[in-house]
Amino acid sequence: MNTDIEIAREANIRPIESIAEKLGLRKEDIEFYGRYKAKIQPAALEGKKAKGKLILVTAITPTPAGEGKTTTTVGLADALSRLGKSTVVALREPSLGPVFGVKGGAAGGGYAQIIPMEDINLHFTGDIHAVGAANNLLAAMLDNHIFQGNELGIDPERIVWKRCVDMNDRQLRYVEDGLGGQKSGVPRRDGFDITVASEVMAILCLATSLKDLKERLSRIVVAYNREGKPVTAGDLKAAGAMAVLLKDAIKPNLVQTLEGTPALVHGGPFANIAHGCNSVAATAAALKLGDYVVTEAGFGADLGAEKFFDIKCRMAGLVPSAAVVVATVRALKMHGGMTKSELAKEDLPALERGLCNLLRHVSNIKNVYGLPAVVAVNRFPTDTDAEIALVIEKCKTLGVNAVLSTVWAEGGKGGETLAKEVIRLTEERGDFRFAYDTELSIKEKINAVVTKVYGGKGALFTPGAEEEIAALEKLGFGKTPVCIAKTQYSFSDDPQKLGAPEDFFVTVRSCKISAGAGFVVALTGSIMTMPGLPKQPAAERIDLDEEGNIVGLF
Repeated sequence: MNTDIEIAREANIRPIESIAEKLGLRKEDIEFYGRYKAKIQPAALEGKKAKGKLILVTAITPTPAGEGKTTTTVGLADALSRLGKSTVVALREPSLGPVFGVKGGAAGGGYAQIIPMEDINLHFTGDIHAVGAANNLLAAMLDNHIFQGNELGIDPERIVWKRCVDMNDRQLRYVEDGLGGQKSGVPRRDGFDITVASEVMAILCLATSLKDLKERLSRIVVAYNREGKPVTAGDLKAAGAMAVLLKDAIKPNLVQTLEGTPALVHGGPFANIAHGCNSVAATAAALKLGDYVVTEAGFGADLGAEKFFDIKCRMAGLVPSAAVVVATVRALKMHGGMTKSELAKEDLPALERGLCNLLRHVSNIKNVYGLPAVVAVNRFPTDTDAEIALVIEKCKTLGVNAVLSTVWAEGGKGGETLAKEVIRLTEERGDFRFAYDTELSIKEKINAVVTKVYGGKGALFTPGAEEEIAALEKLGFGKTPVCIAKTQYSFSDDPQKLGAPEDFFVTVRSCKISAGAGFVVALTGSIMTMPGLPKQPAAERIDLDEEGNIVGLF
């Protein structure tokens, strides 16, 4: 069986100008990054109106068994194209951290991939590097301001801006810097976030124009002065230079699927510690260029989909037409208590116990957010007919169809049944709504997500979080959406609670403002904004052969 990278190399990759032509774009409308990658010039979209139907692909709570959300997203887009629909797929950019950490690649899989796979998984067009440079320029200007006399009266103990690097590096979570004497800076406690979870990445993903980008950058709160007032990037006169570093990164990237469906791959935040969606710019462009737009949000629907709806759609005025919830029998059996080594065996009782996870996610899509939904079941060779029948039967209790998907093995052909159901659903009249009103207090909004989406009893707030929330509301930051940072492995904040746990509370240990992005971040449980590498990182398997070809990247 060929690996993902072997399949990608054997593909008939088309010159990027031919992909642009499918979207009605001319050569002068795109900026070439080699033969197979390009950025779309903003002028090419001026005057065009959004015409597409927006479809979100989300998933059950992830397990080590795998779900295949990105693979399903790409395969569905190819299937819609095969059915004669003008389709664009809009995805996030892979972060180097997971590529060298756990995943080894994040561009889909099998015969449902975006290409050039190696470029996309590694440096791509340099967007993430630009985000890191802008973030760290602001950090350097902040510390330099203090070193040069601290005219703004910044309290060194209340600096909230961190440096970032796009790599899983737990060693950098907590550091002390500015050491080495008077000429080497001001000593202080510091730390790093992973670049894709930084506020600058969120700003890039939510900005609608260069003007909006600069305004958002200027609003970033980097510290507080000795009177407790926020100090911003605008106060440090850093926003203009940061925008210069991001002027090309804000343009959506155009690539293609294995079957030649146009793909806009832009922005890369995680959904467990950030808002987890691709850029508004890319989604808006796709809606102007295609009749059907298939996008995804990170991790399970309690994280990526919730933030897609409550943050991205709210801010950008997007109204999705339908949602796809991806599941596998294998993953559901893990939620039912089976170990990974046992998953090849039929076990209907374990599957039934685990189906509660899928059903809660589906119910949230339908009943909390008011959208029509379909379940896409990625079929594995070990899945039995009885197991598949049980999934279909249980989904029908919610009035939702479950459709088999074989896009990993067959590409778009294996997703045609799913595509037909999606087309049918987009003709239904949904009643899209949010999980909460932003006029609620910060604590009320967090509690709304915990009770309505996670299925818990509510949120508990540490004394430190209580103080931070009170201060944020006093400063006028209380009427924004909330971005909850939580483990991706459970509806709760405890990764060991699989399935659909009940009677739990989520502990909020800290809250901070991302004023440029426009939301309050709530850190729950033991979640970290800088991941670490596993015991055997994927980097150990990634190499170059004697001809300079990359090996081990999936």
